This record gives sequence, structure tokens and C-alpha cells, in this order.
Amino acid sequence: MNISVDISLYPLKEGYKEAIHAFIAALEAQKDVVVEPNRMSTQVHGDYFVIMKLLEKEIYSVFKEIPESAIVIKLIGNDRKGPYAK
Repeated sequence: MNISVDISLYPLKEGYKEAIHAFIAALEAQKDVVVEPNRMSTQVHGDYFVIMKLLEKEIYSVFKEIPESAIVIKLIGNDRKGPYAK
């Protein structure tokens, strides 16, 4: 099953841009998902299990490096890049 995820990362410290760019780069390194960053959030599209495993790993990394962070995640039960995109 493919899903879409909308993620916003809010590092609550100085130098937040670098942390956000590093998080997006880590998501983009996963070749079997589609990552679409924009100014407000980042969308990730792909297989449910691949995305959830990726998020588990990368969110842990963010919290380990920058515990003063807030992450907002919205999960959509279909691929908004697919037939439901319109």
C-alpha cells in the first residue's frame, strides 16, 4: 500500500536551516520514495513500510542530535502523487 506523508520539522535552536536540510537530504537518500520539499513542509510518497521505517530512523536521528525539536506529521492513506492526486 502506498501512502503520502506531510512532515514539518521545527528545530528550536540556532542554525535550524542546516538541521532541516540534513533531514530532507536523509529522506532523499532513500531511493524508493518520492520526496518533495517546499517552503512549509516536505511530502514523502511511497510504500507504507518503507516510509515508516525511514521516518523511525530519521526522526530518531533528529531527536538524538537536536532534542529541542518539534516534528509535525500528517499521514494520508493513499499516494497523493498517484490516482488520487487530482
